[in-house]
Amino acid sequence: MEIADNWKDYKIIATGGGMKLERWGDVTLLRPDPQVIWHAQSDLYSSPGLNAVYHRSEKGGGGWQVIKNFPAQWNVRYKDLTFTVKPMGFKHTGLFPEQAVNWDKMRALIETAKTKRPDKPVKVLNLFAYTGGATVACAKAGAEVVHVDAAKGMVERAGENARLSGVNSGIRYIIDDCAKFVKREIRRGNKYDAVIMDPPSYGRGPNGEMWKIEDSLYDFVSSCAQVLADKPLFFLINSYTTGLQPAVLKNILELTLKGMAGRAEAYEVCLPTDEGIVLPCGCSGLFVGAEY
Repeated sequence: MEIADNWKDYKIIATGGGMKLERWGDVTLLRPDPQVIWHAQSDLYSSPGLNAVYHRSEKGGGGWQVIKNFPAQWNVRYKDLTFTVKPMGFKHTGLFPEQAVNWDKMRALIETAKTKRPDKPVKVLNLFAYTGGATVACAKAGAEVVHVDAAKGMVERAGENARLSGVNSGIRYIIDDCAKFVKREIRRGNKYDAVIMDPPSYGRGPNGEMWKIEDSLYDFVSSCAQVLADKPLFFLINSYTTGLQPAVLKNILELTLKGMAGRAEAYEVCLPTDEGIVLPCGCSGLFVGAEY
């Protein structure tokens, strides 16, 4: 278990009844969370300072009920990184705070690599890169990052997060289907020192191709292994799929990268709460090259 406990601008105040009460800077939101299957220890809906509640719709999706006015978007900081927070139509805010655990791990690995090989750039491929938390963290550490996501709006927000964090170069933004991009990179012979992926549980490609993580992940990781350098820095897989155990990701990394020297680990990613418990937020599998 890895706990993202270094935040100052974010915290989980309370949980229960399928909901989590969070403070994002000066704004307090109440959102659904599928992992919260226990009862609330207090009335979350009556919490002082509550700005908005996300209500699910029986027809799918849902919407925000505003309790107290707050900005349409605002910024939060994690160490020397700054990100825009913007509540969206499907409960998300554009940022996954628990991933700070992995941001710290990747930054440390990149900084080590740059110390050992100061004349060689560290090239990172970030797939399903969303609003760029990992992209910005890696670029801030000095890596050259290729950021790939199929959603134009999310890629634009990634660029905004990079600028807010003082990263004005070193990132190439690609709006594309990740699987098709990787296939082209294989044909081109392009190689990366590190690969990051945060694939969805379900999805469809531009031509209706079906993605289901349990059926598609192994083959996709196998493809991505072909663009990894012979002596890789790291390979990180994130998953929010409920029920997918960390050991599954570790096994996939060990099987697909078995010809490469290094070690694989896997862990639950969690956030602390003011209640004294931790909230599980998915899992990660991380392969680190033997040189690091």
